[in-house]
Amino acid sequence: MKILFLAPYPIHESPSQRYRFEHYLALLTKEGISYSYHPFLSISAWKIFFLPGRHFQKALAVVGGFFRRCLLMFTVGKYDYVFVHREAAPLGPPVFEWIIAKIFCKKMIFDFDDAIWIPVASENNRVAMFLKWPSKIAKICKMSYKVSAGNEYLAAFASKYCKNVEIVPTVVNTELVHNKLQNQHTDNPNIGWTGTFSTLKYLNLVIPALQNLQLKYNFTFIVIANKNPELPLRNYQFIEWRKETEAEDLLRMHIGLMPLFDDEISKGKCGFKAIQYMSLGIPALVSPVGVNAKIVDDGINGFVCESIDDWENKLEELLKNASLRTQMGNTARMKIEKNYSVSSSWSLFRSLFR
Repeated sequence: MKILFLAPYPIHESPSQRYRFEHYLALLTKEGISYSYHPFLSISAWKIFFLPGRHFQKALAVVGGFFRRCLLMFTVGKYDYVFVHREAAPLGPPVFEWIIAKIFCKKMIFDFDDAIWIPVASENNRVAMFLKWPSKIAKICKMSYKVSAGNEYLAAFASKYCKNVEIVPTVVNTELVHNKLQNQHTDNPNIGWTGTFSTLKYLNLVIPALQNLQLKYNFTFIVIANKNPELPLRNYQFIEWRKETEAEDLLRMHIGLMPLFDDEISKGKCGFKAIQYMSLGIPALVSPVGVNAKIVDDGINGFVCESIDDWENKLEELLKNASLRTQMGNTARMKIEKNYSVSSSWSLFRSLFR
């Protein structure tokens, strides 16, 4: 069997790709399955693509990506399956997907983990909004042999257009990467959040609760991201996100937060922040949006917070009680191993290629 993987970004770089399918590649090789991986952006383009400005360089990067995709189409015939993560090209209609599915009649597997049919653009690339063509997601689903969706909400959308839809969660490798357990026995536990610049806005939901709690308790709020939000908190630490130290940096926190707005975009989120926290024995506090309440069992391995009072009261409960943090953290780790780990989901991912 030969599989062609098409992804937006270079291998080992994007969290979405690393945790959706890249950690299965070695397992495919062990089974004697060969694959070829082709990103749309080169590594040099990836490094500048989400920075402000540099429009000419970005335009050249996109042209280069389209050129490489065109050349790649001449090799599609030798593959048994084509796995497309999010889209074959970031702009325009699904031309490459159409060539793969209709011209070469290949079994195309479409994988996505966000509500990418809703028009949204990065604040540093707003000019691209008019060219993104979000309506193509439905067309890609319709052309696909199978669709791999990150949660029920995404699967419901895909099921309107494709009869073979599998819910494949975003997972962590609990054996090689997220393989440590937080020691909760400390008098000064830290609360934390991790994400990208595009999701920093969600922190506004919890800042009032954090401000009130810092009047009574000596804790630091840690943000791990690619941009410093410079939050108005008494004790605050920003850690620049680095792939090489991702798990170790998360272990600086003892309680992890995942606030979300209750909107269509947020319903498409796959709860990955909570999954990361819980895999390391860190209780997660989440908004009751989308898949969050399925990942976090309220009062057992974390808390589901519906109001600002919930955020403050549940955080205070955990700040005061190391034993509760330990108990919830251990239970959280067990749930991730059972339901959201590479080992538990490998057979489901493998079944996509049948």
